[in-house]
Amino acid sequence: MSNPNFHYDVAIIGGGLGGLTLSIQLAKQGRKVLLMEKESYPYHKVCGEYIAMESFDFLENCGVPLSTLQLPRIERLQLSAPNGNSLYHNLKPGGFGISRFTLDHLLAQMAKENGVHLLEMCRADEVIFEANKFFISSQKGQFTADFAFGSYGKKSNLDVKLKRNFTLEKKQGPKNYIGVKYHVQFPQDADLISLHNFEDGYCGISKVDNERWCLCYLTSAANLKANGNSIAQMEENVLKRNPHLKEIWNHATFLYQSPLTISQVRFEPKTQIENHLVLLGDAAGLITPLCGNGMSMSMKAASIIAQLLPDNTQSREQFESEYKKQWNSAFKVRISAGRTFQSLFGSSQITNAVVASLKALPFLISPLVSLTHGKKF
Repeated sequence: MSNPNFHYDVAIIGGGLGGLTLSIQLAKQGRKVLLMEKESYPYHKVCGEYIAMESFDFLENCGVPLSTLQLPRIERLQLSAPNGNSLYHNLKPGGFGISRFTLDHLLAQMAKENGVHLLEMCRADEVIFEANKFFISSQKGQFTADFAFGSYGKKSNLDVKLKRNFTLEKKQGPKNYIGVKYHVQFPQDADLISLHNFEDGYCGISKVDNERWCLCYLTSAANLKANGNSIAQMEENVLKRNPHLKEIWNHATFLYQSPLTISQVRFEPKTQIENHLVLLGDAAGLITPLCGNGMSMSMKAASIIAQLLPDNTQSREQFESEYKKQWNSAFKVRISAGRTFQSLFGSSQITNAVVASLKALPFLISPLVSLTHGKKF
């Protein structure tokens, strides 16, 4: 541990959008940055792939040539109820579609080009704060850092070791969800993102790069269990009750041999700092996928950190306090709105009524959408 080559100004655990963009910004500031990612780029991730326009300029400033990639610009929303009743609405300013396979790989290249020490296939096993610095144990050695950040997603073994509150809750706590994702080819308009509801879940589809559409849905673990823990059976018995989803499943070309899945997804409140480990992205607070803006939130948090991070550890407490303040200012309303929307879309009867009401009162839709989007950064 005394080897200076293993000491960094900043260590970042998790190489998703938040971790990658944070590493690039801090490396450009001249800091010595370590980024640890448990997978190897490029790889697919279970998530929707609509990114709000608020992030476009930020990503280009990180070095991603979005303007030259001929990405689909998404400017319309379709929302359907389980009974098939649907509405359409213009999205302002909307977003764009790009697969995480493509985007994360481009950002990883930018990180390396800017001098980030990127360790792939490297899982952090433990993070300890002691003597005003961090000691990090991993599969590829031990490291120290003045500052450490966690951008490791929805769940991690680190959460358990840090004894975060949501890991200590009993099983009767918040509902567990599963996420399922495919890439497909389907003749849906390139400027449209569709959110199709079904009993105890919803499915999004929108175009990304390379003539692919991202098809991703969230449902309860109970829904899967009730269908013999068979994804195919659940899709047949539950999702296809919505005629729009039946049309997709019957006519799309599925590009994966089997879907990508993630389990034990929960939406309980989280803290943004644990024993001086500063968290961002889903590790700090998870917005419901129905709102479709978690990726922009993660990158916005990275932008906040890069602007606030001091040059010395003596200002640690002031930095942490200001980060929590700005994080809450930027995201608290979004996350609260997301949980409220989540509660309105679960029961078929309630969802059918909500969509019918919004269709009759379309002037309500834009204010609701605006609650889940932020300003350009």
